[in-house]
Amino acid sequence: MSHWNVEHLSELLNSFGWWGHVVGALLILLHSMVPFVPFVVVAGVNVLLFGFWGGLAVNYIFACIGAIFAFFLARNLGRSWVQRKLAGYSFLDNINSLLQRYGLWCIAASRVLPVLPSSIVSIGAAFMKVRTRHFIIGTLIGNAPMIWLESMVGHDLFHFGQHKGRLLILGAILVLMFAMGAYFRNKWTRTGPPASSGKPSHSKR
Repeated sequence: MSHWNVEHLSELLNSFGWWGHVVGALLILLHSMVPFVPFVVVAGVNVLLFGFWGGLAVNYIFACIGAIFAFFLARNLGRSWVQRKLAGYSFLDNINSLLQRYGLWCIAASRVLPVLPSSIVSIGAAFMKVRTRHFIIGTLIGNAPMIWLESMVGHDLFHFGQHKGRLLILGAILVLMFAMGAYFRNKWTRTGPPASSGKPSHSKR
C-alpha cells in the first residue's frame, strides 16, 4: 500500500467522523487476528486519523484486545483437537514446562522480538500450557515497546520532511528487530521433532 493510499484511507475514514474512527480502531483489532498488511501501515493510518498520541493509544489498546480475543477464541474452540494432534511430539513437553514456569516473560519477549506474527503467538499460546493471566500480562507488557516503535515509524513516514533523522534511526531499529526475529525463527525451525523410533533408519553415515 503506497503512501498516497494510506493517507487517502485516513482522510476517507476521517470524513465519516466518529464512525470512521471506529473503523480505524477495528482495523487494528482485525489485524491482531488476521494480519493482512504490515502492522506499521495500519498503525500509520491511525496516527494520521487520531494524531500521534491518540493513534498510539488506539493501536496499543486494540492490538491487545485483538490478541486476547484470538487467544480465548482458539483456546475455547480448538484447543482439545490440536492437543490430540500434537500428543505424539514429546519435545512439546519441554516447551510446555517452560511456558508453565515463565509464560509471562516468554509471551512478552515474543511480542517485543517478532519471531512469529502476533496472531500466531496468540493462537499458539492458546494451544500450549500458558496461564491465561500470564498471556494477558505478557501481551500488555510486550506490545508496548513494539507498537510504540511501529507507530513512531508510521508517523515519521508521513512526516518525512520533518523527521528524516529520527525515521532512519527508528527504521534501522525496526529492521534489526525483524532480522533478529527471522534469525531465531530459522534457527528454531531447523530443529524438528525427534524422529520416530518405530522403524530403524536405513540411511548411511
